[in-house]
Amino acid sequence: MSDGPLRMRIASLIESLHDETTAYFGELDGGGAFREDRWSRPGGGGGVSRVMSDGRTFEKAGVNRSVVEGTIPGAMAQRLGGQIGGVEEAGFFVTGMSLVLHPRSPMVPTVHLNVRYFELSGPDGAPIDAWFGGGTDLTPTWPHRDDPVHFHRALAAVCGRHHPSFYPRFKSWCDHYFVNAHRHEERRGIGGIFFDHLRPGEAGLDAEALLAFVMDVGQVLPEAYGPLVRRHRDQPYGERERRFQLLRRGRYVEFNLVHDRGTLFGLQTNARIESVLMSLPPLAAWEYAPEFAPGSPEAELLAMLEPRDWIAG
Repeated sequence: MSDGPLRMRIASLIESLHDETTAYFGELDGGGAFREDRWSRPGGGGGVSRVMSDGRTFEKAGVNRSVVEGTIPGAMAQRLGGQIGGVEEAGFFVTGMSLVLHPRSPMVPTVHLNVRYFELSGPDGAPIDAWFGGGTDLTPTWPHRDDPVHFHRALAAVCGRHHPSFYPRFKSWCDHYFVNAHRHEERRGIGGIFFDHLRPGEAGLDAEALLAFVMDVGQVLPEAYGPLVRRHRDQPYGERERRFQLLRRGRYVEFNLVHDRGTLFGLQTNARIESVLMSLPPLAAWEYAPEFAPGSPEAELLAMLEPRDWIAG
């Protein structure tokens, strides 16, 4: 799995996925344009960040790709889930694409997606571990109950094309990952799928089959998310809906800065800070102990965050 040609082929596929994804969301926005920044990382590798600010549909949209390599302490590699034995320092190679889209309208949910490939090597440069990871999740700020049904059914269809166990396993993983534990286990959104450390042999699949699955996940948003944008972006809203959107964005920020593995890895490996923090919204709010009346749309949204079987509708 970890020979040089494969890692380079994966990086090439990620590059193509990045171009396709940027083009799709540029068209879906209907008026905005992405700014592109190419960056290099001290120690090895670099990436391409594309960010749209103040678009017609998206208040901020970021679609990044990277190919980063270098060395990390063995203890850190183990915290990342690497199987490296007693190696004191490991080489790493990681390539992936990540995106976060923060819509202008509170009626349109925020979405996140990430796909990546991680490889670790020993002191002699020989690979000693490698795996795939990624996922996508939906964060609504107004309670449209049909949206998570559509989103989860699209994800179940993608997962089902590769292995019947993937959707239930990765949905549960997502339900328990995107959680603000410091907020009494409050979920960031209504979930999706999340997976990590998928190695050859996972569910009986080899490296090529896992790569096909990960790339399929990377291409799911035009089906899973695009219809939600078109359904809601022209719906009217006012100050009340905007206020709640900013409060929910505050919780999004809390998760990404306190709990998210990707943010922590970027900060610990000297990645470009603007790219690491690309996921943060342009505006957010933190009111002191906000309360919402039972039966209100705000209370209904908070109740929607509890994990459930969305496939059943």
